[in-house]
Amino acid sequence: MYLLQCLLTFNLLKYTFAFVHPIEIVGTHFYDSETEEPFFIKGVDYQPDGSSGFVGSSDPLANPQTCVRDIMLFQELGINTIRIYSINPDLDHSKCMTMLATAGIYLMLDVNSPLPNQHINRYEPWTTYNPIYLEHVFKVVQEFSQYNNTLGFFAGNEIINDKKSSEVSPVYVKQLVTDIKNYILKNCERDIPVGYSAADDLRYRVSLSKYLECELPQDTTMKSVDFYGVNSYQWCGQQTLETSGYDELIKAYQNYSKPVFFSEYGCNKVLPRQFHEAEVLYSPIMAQVFSGGLVYEFTQEANNYGLVRIDSNGNTKILQDLKTLKTRYQAIDESLKVQYFQEHSTTAPICQDKYLNLGTNMDLPKKLAKALIEKGVEATGGYCELESKDFETKYKIYDTDGSIWENPNGIKIVNQLSSGITDSNHKEREVKKNSSTSLRLPPKRVMYWLIASTAYTYMIF
Repeated sequence: MYLLQCLLTFNLLKYTFAFVHPIEIVGTHFYDSETEEPFFIKGVDYQPDGSSGFVGSSDPLANPQTCVRDIMLFQELGINTIRIYSINPDLDHSKCMTMLATAGIYLMLDVNSPLPNQHINRYEPWTTYNPIYLEHVFKVVQEFSQYNNTLGFFAGNEIINDKKSSEVSPVYVKQLVTDIKNYILKNCERDIPVGYSAADDLRYRVSLSKYLECELPQDTTMKSVDFYGVNSYQWCGQQTLETSGYDELIKAYQNYSKPVFFSEYGCNKVLPRQFHEAEVLYSPIMAQVFSGGLVYEFTQEANNYGLVRIDSNGNTKILQDLKTLKTRYQAIDESLKVQYFQEHSTTAPICQDKYLNLGTNMDLPKKLAKALIEKGVEATGGYCELESKDFETKYKIYDTDGSIWENPNGIKIVNQLSSGITDSNHKEREVKKNSSTSLRLPPKRVMYWLIASTAYTYMIF
């Protein structure tokens, strides 16, 4: 058995909660709400078995043993964010979310799933935008609003991706964004960003982003997104800023009033993938416009984008793409990002009557979500107590050469270990909605390393 032993004593573990700083938005960038340092998304898209394989009986954050297995590799890769496309809000995610928080990893979460009544039909959205669907969406939001390391919610992923969907779906996406933001305002402990993940289609690249960005003065019935994600696969193999078209992406979004980032990237038309675009993405020329990105994707599926391969027994093999991407990430000068981060406030533009190639004049039942928002929905969850057994996994991890992967550090806890919550019911919270974000020195961080070993344990301070 491949064991990851938690070395802290039971009494310490009993009251150990990961206090991770919420990420908020100022101007066109994300930032740490406590330290006020800029936050650039450096992550992967994470949906083992693929989005089409989601059946609802389980999800990526419902199995602590697989979470331990994968979080070790997240830290090996050097990421700070994962994106998950589908979850079941009725399952228990507390242990996995606590593990992610202690590891310093944030979550970007889609509110939809491929199951019936859990997504918008892009061609007939009026058939699916109903109270049953909205209840599912709000349960996802309520459940994950309880975790400080929930970075944001995607109201949709590539819902508008062809002529037919562009004629009927934009207003439904914008209405859903509004409904989620109103729900958070009424029912959640803190403001959590809500955005959209768009296909990088030249027909809609500018117009859709502008439509979702806009607002009407004194009108709270159609709100703007808080961020905008772009799924871009245009940098393939050996390219440059110009040959890849990244220079055009910069021009397209340089005046956008919200944070923009790659919600998917990593072309696989040229193999093996070299990920040179990662170094460019975090360079000064792009970081003034883009707030990082998420590589597609962590697990190997039929479409051949994986960084690791998981077999039928749950054991994992590291693929060369993971090591290559790790090398690119290590080449990024993290200290430079603070220097070229430019804090400035921007105002969302006023909505226009028409947007190129988009149908935006449909009438919707704008009060459909009102009763659910007023009443709220029930959700369980919240950070939980972790014991040594919670850091054990039965799964093996193999290196690229087939040998057992030896991780001398296990999961490294990078966040302050403190109890921001007195019990699992969240009777007391340190972070309240609209809490002050004035500059404060970050607390000293105590770091523990959880050592993977079947025979010996070590503690390093």
